[in-house]
Amino acid sequence: MWGGGVTVGTSALMRLFSQLMPPPSTQAGEQRDTEPTRMQMPPGNPLLLSHTLQELLARDTVQVELIPEKKGLFLKHVEYEVSSQRFRSSVYRRYNDFVVFHETLLHKFPYRMVPALPPKRMLGADREFIEARRRALRRFINLVARHPPFSEDVVLKLFLSFSGPDVQNKLKESAQWVGDEFLNCKLATRAKDFLPADIQAQFAASRELIRNIYNSFYKLRDRAERIASRATDSAADLLVFGKELSALGSDTTPLPSWAALNSSTWGSLKQALKGLSVEFALLADKAAQQGKQEENDVVEKLNLFLDLLQSYKDLCERHEKGVLHKHQRALHKYSLMKKQMMSAAVQSREPEAVEQLESRIVEQENAIQTMELRNYFSLYCLHQETQLVHVYLPLTSHILGAFVNSQIQGHKEMSQVWNDLKPKLSSLFAGPHSTLTPPRSPPEDSARPH
Repeated sequence: MWGGGVTVGTSALMRLFSQLMPPPSTQAGEQRDTEPTRMQMPPGNPLLLSHTLQELLARDTVQVELIPEKKGLFLKHVEYEVSSQRFRSSVYRRYNDFVVFHETLLHKFPYRMVPALPPKRMLGADREFIEARRRALRRFINLVARHPPFSEDVVLKLFLSFSGPDVQNKLKESAQWVGDEFLNCKLATRAKDFLPADIQAQFAASRELIRNIYNSFYKLRDRAERIASRATDSAADLLVFGKELSALGSDTTPLPSWAALNSSTWGSLKQALKGLSVEFALLADKAAQQGKQEENDVVEKLNLFLDLLQSYKDLCERHEKGVLHKHQRALHKYSLMKKQMMSAAVQSREPEAVEQLESRIVEQENAIQTMELRNYFSLYCLHQETQLVHVYLPLTSHILGAFVNSQIQGHKEMSQVWNDLKPKLSSLFAGPHSTLTPPRSPPEDSARPH
């Protein structure tokens, strides 16, 4: 836009002043051209994703298992065995390895949904915290392994398959001389051409929708946790209930003489009570299995979806506070330089000073152009990441199906145990003439609506 130098004299300064152009854009999302060709989606638009949920889930399944190493009485060091079906690999990783991997992803893909890592707890990390962190790391690595751009990047393959002594340095070396996705994507400078005209409105609407979905699923996850926890608590209560019945049936305290007439009744009762502990232990086992199944198949899948939604929210924050903010700052700086150039033209400053100011303006225009291109590329990626979130939405049916199946199966199995238990109560209901007299509900209770 500018020439290589500035001639000496007021006339040259005025010519330079007359060449000052408006900034490339006054707002990050403002269009600089209104040609109808840019409004149309080009054929074979790379902006659109064609993946299904089944295809994403089939990309890889990564297991993260805990391998603790004890030193003394306290847990000092934790390692994880990370196994990938896709790479047919099994490697050992520490939490800090995940941290470096996460930082590398953010460096290479700043405009993509990079899931957050669970927090690092320095002191007092009990086994419950360690197990929760293991689950969170497993969710993290599976979301990354199934993300389209991440799954094709060398850094993921390194993390899942490199078995050398220092994976952290290997990860850093792989990204040391490689720029981010904007510098390596062939379509980065053309991202604006693929965006719809109302991209800003779409971005705002999508962000609001994802925020609402996140809030609802957060509440669903909390209720699912409580339901699974109640099943676990019920298992513990049933087990204690059966043990107390067994203890009562195993009591060896002799009968006093005045109760000897009913010794046969007490003996038969004790024998029946002692035998009931087996069924109650079985009931406790069924309830514990149901709680564990709901924890793994319902709560964990809800947590996975929440992690994905949170990464989308984080991405929106990075877009606004990152490239968009830098773009706005560059525009502001450009405006200040224009005012300085106007002042220089009016005051007829020294040519060297004007030349330096001209050079700075050229540099700032280049920076603005780069920021604007990055801003549109960020919106381009956001558009794709929004589609990716919607690809994951059918996971809701998987979660609800797992919840319903768990309830049906759990109640069915427990109902069978209760039905098997009922005939064994006959000795408890034996009357004076050995006739069964089980307790019955009063007529008014049975007729009362439930």
